[in-house]
Amino acid sequence: MPDVSATSPTAPETTPKPDVVDDFVTRSHRTASGLRYTSTTGRMVLRKEEDAEGKTDGFNAKAEIFLVSYTADTEEAPVAGQAAKSRAKKPAGPPAANRRPVVFAFNGGPGSASLWLHMGLLGPRIVDSGDVGSMAAAPYGVIDNPESLLEHADVVMIDPVNTGFSRVVSGGTIDEFHAFESDRDLVAEVIRLWITRNQRWLSPKYLIGESYGTMRAVAVARRLQEAHGLAVNGLGLISTVLNLSTLDFAPGNDTPYALHLPTYAAIAHYHGRHGNRPLQEVVRDAEDYASGDYVVALHLGNRLSKRKYDSVVKHLAELTTLSEAFIRRTNLRWEYMEFATELLRENGLMVGRIDGRFTGVPPRLQESHTWDDPSLRAITPAYAAAINHYVRAELGYQSDLPYEVLTGRVHPWSYGGFEGRPVDVTRDLERLLIDIPDMRVHVDYGYHDGATPHFAAEYVWAHLEVPAAVRTRFTHHYHAAGHMMYLDPAVRSAQLAALAEFVTQA
Repeated sequence: MPDVSATSPTAPETTPKPDVVDDFVTRSHRTASGLRYTSTTGRMVLRKEEDAEGKTDGFNAKAEIFLVSYTADTEEAPVAGQAAKSRAKKPAGPPAANRRPVVFAFNGGPGSASLWLHMGLLGPRIVDSGDVGSMAAAPYGVIDNPESLLEHADVVMIDPVNTGFSRVVSGGTIDEFHAFESDRDLVAEVIRLWITRNQRWLSPKYLIGESYGTMRAVAVARRLQEAHGLAVNGLGLISTVLNLSTLDFAPGNDTPYALHLPTYAAIAHYHGRHGNRPLQEVVRDAEDYASGDYVVALHLGNRLSKRKYDSVVKHLAELTTLSEAFIRRTNLRWEYMEFATELLRENGLMVGRIDGRFTGVPPRLQESHTWDDPSLRAITPAYAAAINHYVRAELGYQSDLPYEVLTGRVHPWSYGGFEGRPVDVTRDLERLLIDIPDMRVHVDYGYHDGATPHFAAEYVWAHLEVPAAVRTRFTHHYHAAGHMMYLDPAVRSAQLAALAEFVTQA
């Protein structure tokens, strides 16, 4: 390259740094059923129009967001001799690809990449991880997904900033998108851009989130509607939390203690503490008690009589199989991780939070509270190995960056805008349900999920301020599994069948 500065007296002293650009790689594939599809893998550059002293400062790159898109290779050829006749009868409708639903999916955390939904449920290829009691051994493997959602809809997996390969651009502010509102706006912009660039404004559109991703899905759908007039057709909420106060064991907030009780009973049942009683019966008894005498006792506080207090202790011990001594020490109130370390203490074990079916040895046998989670420790290596191999070897995307699976780099996470009140997106969901009359909601629950208990989600639905007819647009699916319920192949099959019906239903 010639030395421009040496030959021109007006040349700048330094060469400007090249602008950041998308780096997508495409590959052609075929599913086990014979469906041909294209994968598009890489980082989309997100730009923001900025103002400086009342003047535009350009459309500047802010972040590079890692996406994996799967689109079916669909073509609609006219029948010979009928094309002209068809055009004369009616205007041409949208192309076949535009009539195909498109699903945008992400996990939660905050700080989780989308590999869980990607390699565990939605993608055409999934991790061969095994399930509790029969987990696969390293180095693991990647296999065809026999019931991939790609058979019914195109799928776009999104990794928010600093998860997966997504990053802020060089010189950017690292924590700029580590907040509820900025994360919401960024993911909404990714979806708007993908839809626009791929000419999919006329396609049915669905958002699927897991865990905090369910809160993100509702917020993003509302943002798309308000900012761009983009109406989604449905929300898939897997392991749901829309109101953080239902999970926050804060002083003065007794609600979470009652809402976790059915999950405690279900996990105790899995570990053989309820004999031969059916799981649904155990859960129903716990739900009834949590909605009645238990919540009343919690709200009464020290106004509860000794006789009633003793009765509550006895019933809680029967439902959870925890000792009466433990329940008295905690004054009827304990957090999930206290339950996790107490349930099997006599066996030298603790149970998982993400999935209470898993067990492990706690860091210390006398531990009473720890965030160590044997379920996450059990499943993470298989998923990390699968995504790192699959993206590079099969999808053709190369990067020396570490794929951030579940990172702490996004913390502290800001909930600015919710000062003095619970972080809660149920008002957004209410407006979506009312403003988009055909929008539907699919909900998946895991009975053994200690992170987002099913009864806490049901509490949110019970407090939605919407007409009764709107509630008929919900479908509820319960599974004897944990947070990542698709670890169980039978559950995954049932879950995908329900999701396929959800995204193809008119």
